[in-house]
Amino acid sequence: MDTPRVGIPEHLASRMTMPEQHEYLRARLTRRGALRAGAVAAGAVAGTGLLGGAPDAYARQHAPVVNGALTSPGLLTRPATGRVDGRHVAPFGRHLAFGADPRTRMRISWQVPSAVRKPFVRVGAEPWDLGQRIEAEVRDLHTPALSGKLPAVDQVYLHAALDNLRPGRTYYYGVGHDGHDPADPRHFRTIGTFRTAPARAEKFTFTAFGDQGVSYHALANDQLILGQNPAFHLHAGDICYADDSGAGKPADVYDARVWDQFLAQTESVAGSVPWMVTTGNHDMEAWYSPNGYGGQSARWTLPANGVDPRTAPGVYSFVYGNTGVVALDANDISYEITANTGYTGGRQTRWLDRRLGELRGCRDIDFLVGFFHHCAFSTTKAHASDGAVREQWLPLFEKHQVDLVINGHNHVYERTDAIRGGRVTKAVPLGTTVDSPRDGIVYVTAGGAGKSLYDFPVPDSYEGHVKDLDGVASYSWGKGGVKRPETVEWSRVRYTGYSFLVVEVEPAAPGGRPRLRVTALAENGERIDHFDIVRPGR
Repeated sequence: MDTPRVGIPEHLASRMTMPEQHEYLRARLTRRGALRAGAVAAGAVAGTGLLGGAPDAYARQHAPVVNGALTSPGLLTRPATGRVDGRHVAPFGRHLAFGADPRTRMRISWQVPSAVRKPFVRVGAEPWDLGQRIEAEVRDLHTPALSGKLPAVDQVYLHAALDNLRPGRTYYYGVGHDGHDPADPRHFRTIGTFRTAPARAEKFTFTAFGDQGVSYHALANDQLILGQNPAFHLHAGDICYADDSGAGKPADVYDARVWDQFLAQTESVAGSVPWMVTTGNHDMEAWYSPNGYGGQSARWTLPANGVDPRTAPGVYSFVYGNTGVVALDANDISYEITANTGYTGGRQTRWLDRRLGELRGCRDIDFLVGFFHHCAFSTTKAHASDGAVREQWLPLFEKHQVDLVINGHNHVYERTDAIRGGRVTKAVPLGTTVDSPRDGIVYVTAGGAGKSLYDFPVPDSYEGHVKDLDGVASYSWGKGGVKRPETVEWSRVRYTGYSFLVVEVEPAAPGGRPRLRVTALAENGERIDHFDIVRPGR
């Protein structure tokens, strides 16, 4: 029997928040009997993870009740019961992420095509000596047939928390389960590596982009990123586009199987480079509670030091060397796409103010970098700038002297001059050095990771093809989804092509100044932009 199509009347859809969409979909499926009732398995889950010490209690709290029994609308953590011989199940989609302290904590995540028994990670200082074995946490994710065109999907994600590591050290690891041991010589080629952050500041590189998806262009960028030998990568949201609409409406249809493709595509780099993601509008998937982020919580383990890792998984911070990085969820404040606007009740913005103050007050931190999805400053015809970001977060960036802000959302590369108070405080042509406390903040839109490209209302302007303009006619989003026309002077570099950002971080030499060397590379490796950011030396 076919699963009935589930929809929401348009007169309701236009004014429903993401949690309201979830409750409506869940109630409709419950009434139609499209899901079979099932009890959540009891018992503790080995290992630590995103949900803290009582994952079963959390799962029970958020699972719907059907005829008195619990079923699985989203994230459940429970022991796996294997139905297939583990010898025939191969792990895939490995991706790393830092814990709250990148010097000593790493999170390893992966996927299996069917349930397995006793999943684990082996880790050691040499590839032939993976003596430490750590049990993994299981997060099952069920997606019903929300559209008559798509089947129901069950996915199994596994996560292991590695703590008490040594700073600045390379480790080798392998993932496995009963019947598939990475220490077996037959699986030697599956061994991966990662490196913890150094105990003291030293030179390193990180990369960044947003709006990736699954494509040949996305794969090309991944491989070029791997060649930069980054310490970590920042993904500014719109990760895989399982929800291709991204409107944040109940009519959006998302194909959970796209996540399988994405994680398999990304494994070649994310299996060795911590892949630090935040949430974009295409990452809100209404079926997964809470706030459309239950799928995110099943697939990623990110630092649990932000607002609330269960309700806002894309909000967190970490410190690597002399650089503090803050990830934000601009869905919470957006004027353009409002399905999740206000879902933290202002807690994220208060946390941002407090956390930036803590990081700026740390003597060992020189640079502060913020990354999130919706743009503070962009001129494309598609999304342009979000006025809510400017109104709520820019004053905090300036108050705490943030040095660099990275966005996605617009599928292009665009870079501003130095800005303070919404105005250009210093022109920043190619190759210029910006003293961020004195000159202001540079904002970069790095949305050319792999999804179809947007265009500008004016010609591109980038290295080798400079076309400086006195002004660009654009707009920003205001309250109520109103487009506010504006002519801007801050659009310095524009590139309609696939690209990503490379940032080399250099601590201060004796008597010198710490420096960020910021470069944008096209997917063919050609440089399209470069500039430096410096701060006063200590």
